[in-house]
Amino acid sequence: MPVTPATEFTPHVSTPDPALETPAPANRTDQLIERVMNSRAGRLAYRFRRLVPLASFAIGLGSYFLIQRQNALAQWLTALMLLGWLALLFEGLLCRILARFVGERVPQILVRYAAQALHQETLFFVLPFFLVTTTWLSPQCFFTGLLIVAAVASAIDPLYYEVIAPRRWLFLGYHAFTLFAAILAGGPIILSLTTGDSIALASAVMGVCALPSFNDVLQARHWSRWFVLAGLSLALGAGAWAARFWIPPATLSARHMAITTQMDVAHREPGPDRDHFTVAQLQANGLYAFSAIKAPRGLHQKVFHVWSHDGQVVSRIPLQIRGGTRKNGFRTWSHKTSLGAHPAGHWRVAVVTDDGQLIGAERFTVGPGH
Repeated sequence: MPVTPATEFTPHVSTPDPALETPAPANRTDQLIERVMNSRAGRLAYRFRRLVPLASFAIGLGSYFLIQRQNALAQWLTALMLLGWLALLFEGLLCRILARFVGERVPQILVRYAAQALHQETLFFVLPFFLVTTTWLSPQCFFTGLLIVAAVASAIDPLYYEVIAPRRWLFLGYHAFTLFAAILAGGPIILSLTTGDSIALASAVMGVCALPSFNDVLQARHWSRWFVLAGLSLALGAGAWAARFWIPPATLSARHMAITTQMDVAHREPGPDRDHFTVAQLQANGLYAFSAIKAPRGLHQKVFHVWSHDGQVVSRIPLQIRGGTRKNGFRTWSHKTSLGAHPAGHWRVAVVTDDGQLIGAERFTVGPGH
């Protein structure tokens, strides 16, 4: 009986038209992000996102001048900035809380974007305070230069997202430095802390907040490693405190300094400022070093006039300044009636805080003439 050969049957599989496919339902977080980005405000914010650093710098500059005029708005702006930092420090907890309401965990890219925005806001906000108070012919220029580099890096997306964010150690260091700068500027403004107390607080907070960050890097699974983490945090805080001489006093600025042989004590006005004197001119009444220092209202700060002769400190004269509404700052002076048996040479009078931060300096020479 003949066998009929089997006919090969190839089933026809229809290819669905992509245009007719039903998209998978997005979760609530994606829907919320899409809704925000498609809104008019979202489109405008994305279009003009490059203006955020410029706006932050303008707000910081405006806050600096508002503080000089004792305007409470500057204190509120600074407080809001630090409040944003608290939100970023507890980003994990906030993300979990938001997840309960939204139903999905907040995407990491959204957290990164929020971190970048806050870094921009903070760095460009505090930058004017340091630019105004930096003594550029001193080591303070290194700190302010690093602050400028960090601010610019926060505004360049490829640099921030491709260089800083992917490297955990670099991102944490960047994060800690930004927080450090924020407390330096915010402490004297909000809490009327001295610059020394602000540095101590900033160093301690940076060290404590860095502890969980160090744990993310080292993955401490044994109790002995916590001693290493604590040691790293202490070293970070101690290093920041030790570097205080390189840090400008963010809210203290020398409005005017003068070296003179005359002083109107009643009106707190110095005589003509000069940079050269003869020995004979000093014999009558010595020299006055005058300084007018601007400080926020409510700040009481001890400063020193440090007199140096040919690089050697000869006197440290303590003075007390008070922040207030004076347009030209708090005026004070020191008086040296004797500059030693051999006063000829190069002299320098530096105004420093009680913890050694340089506010300003004046130089003059004494010639051997009579």
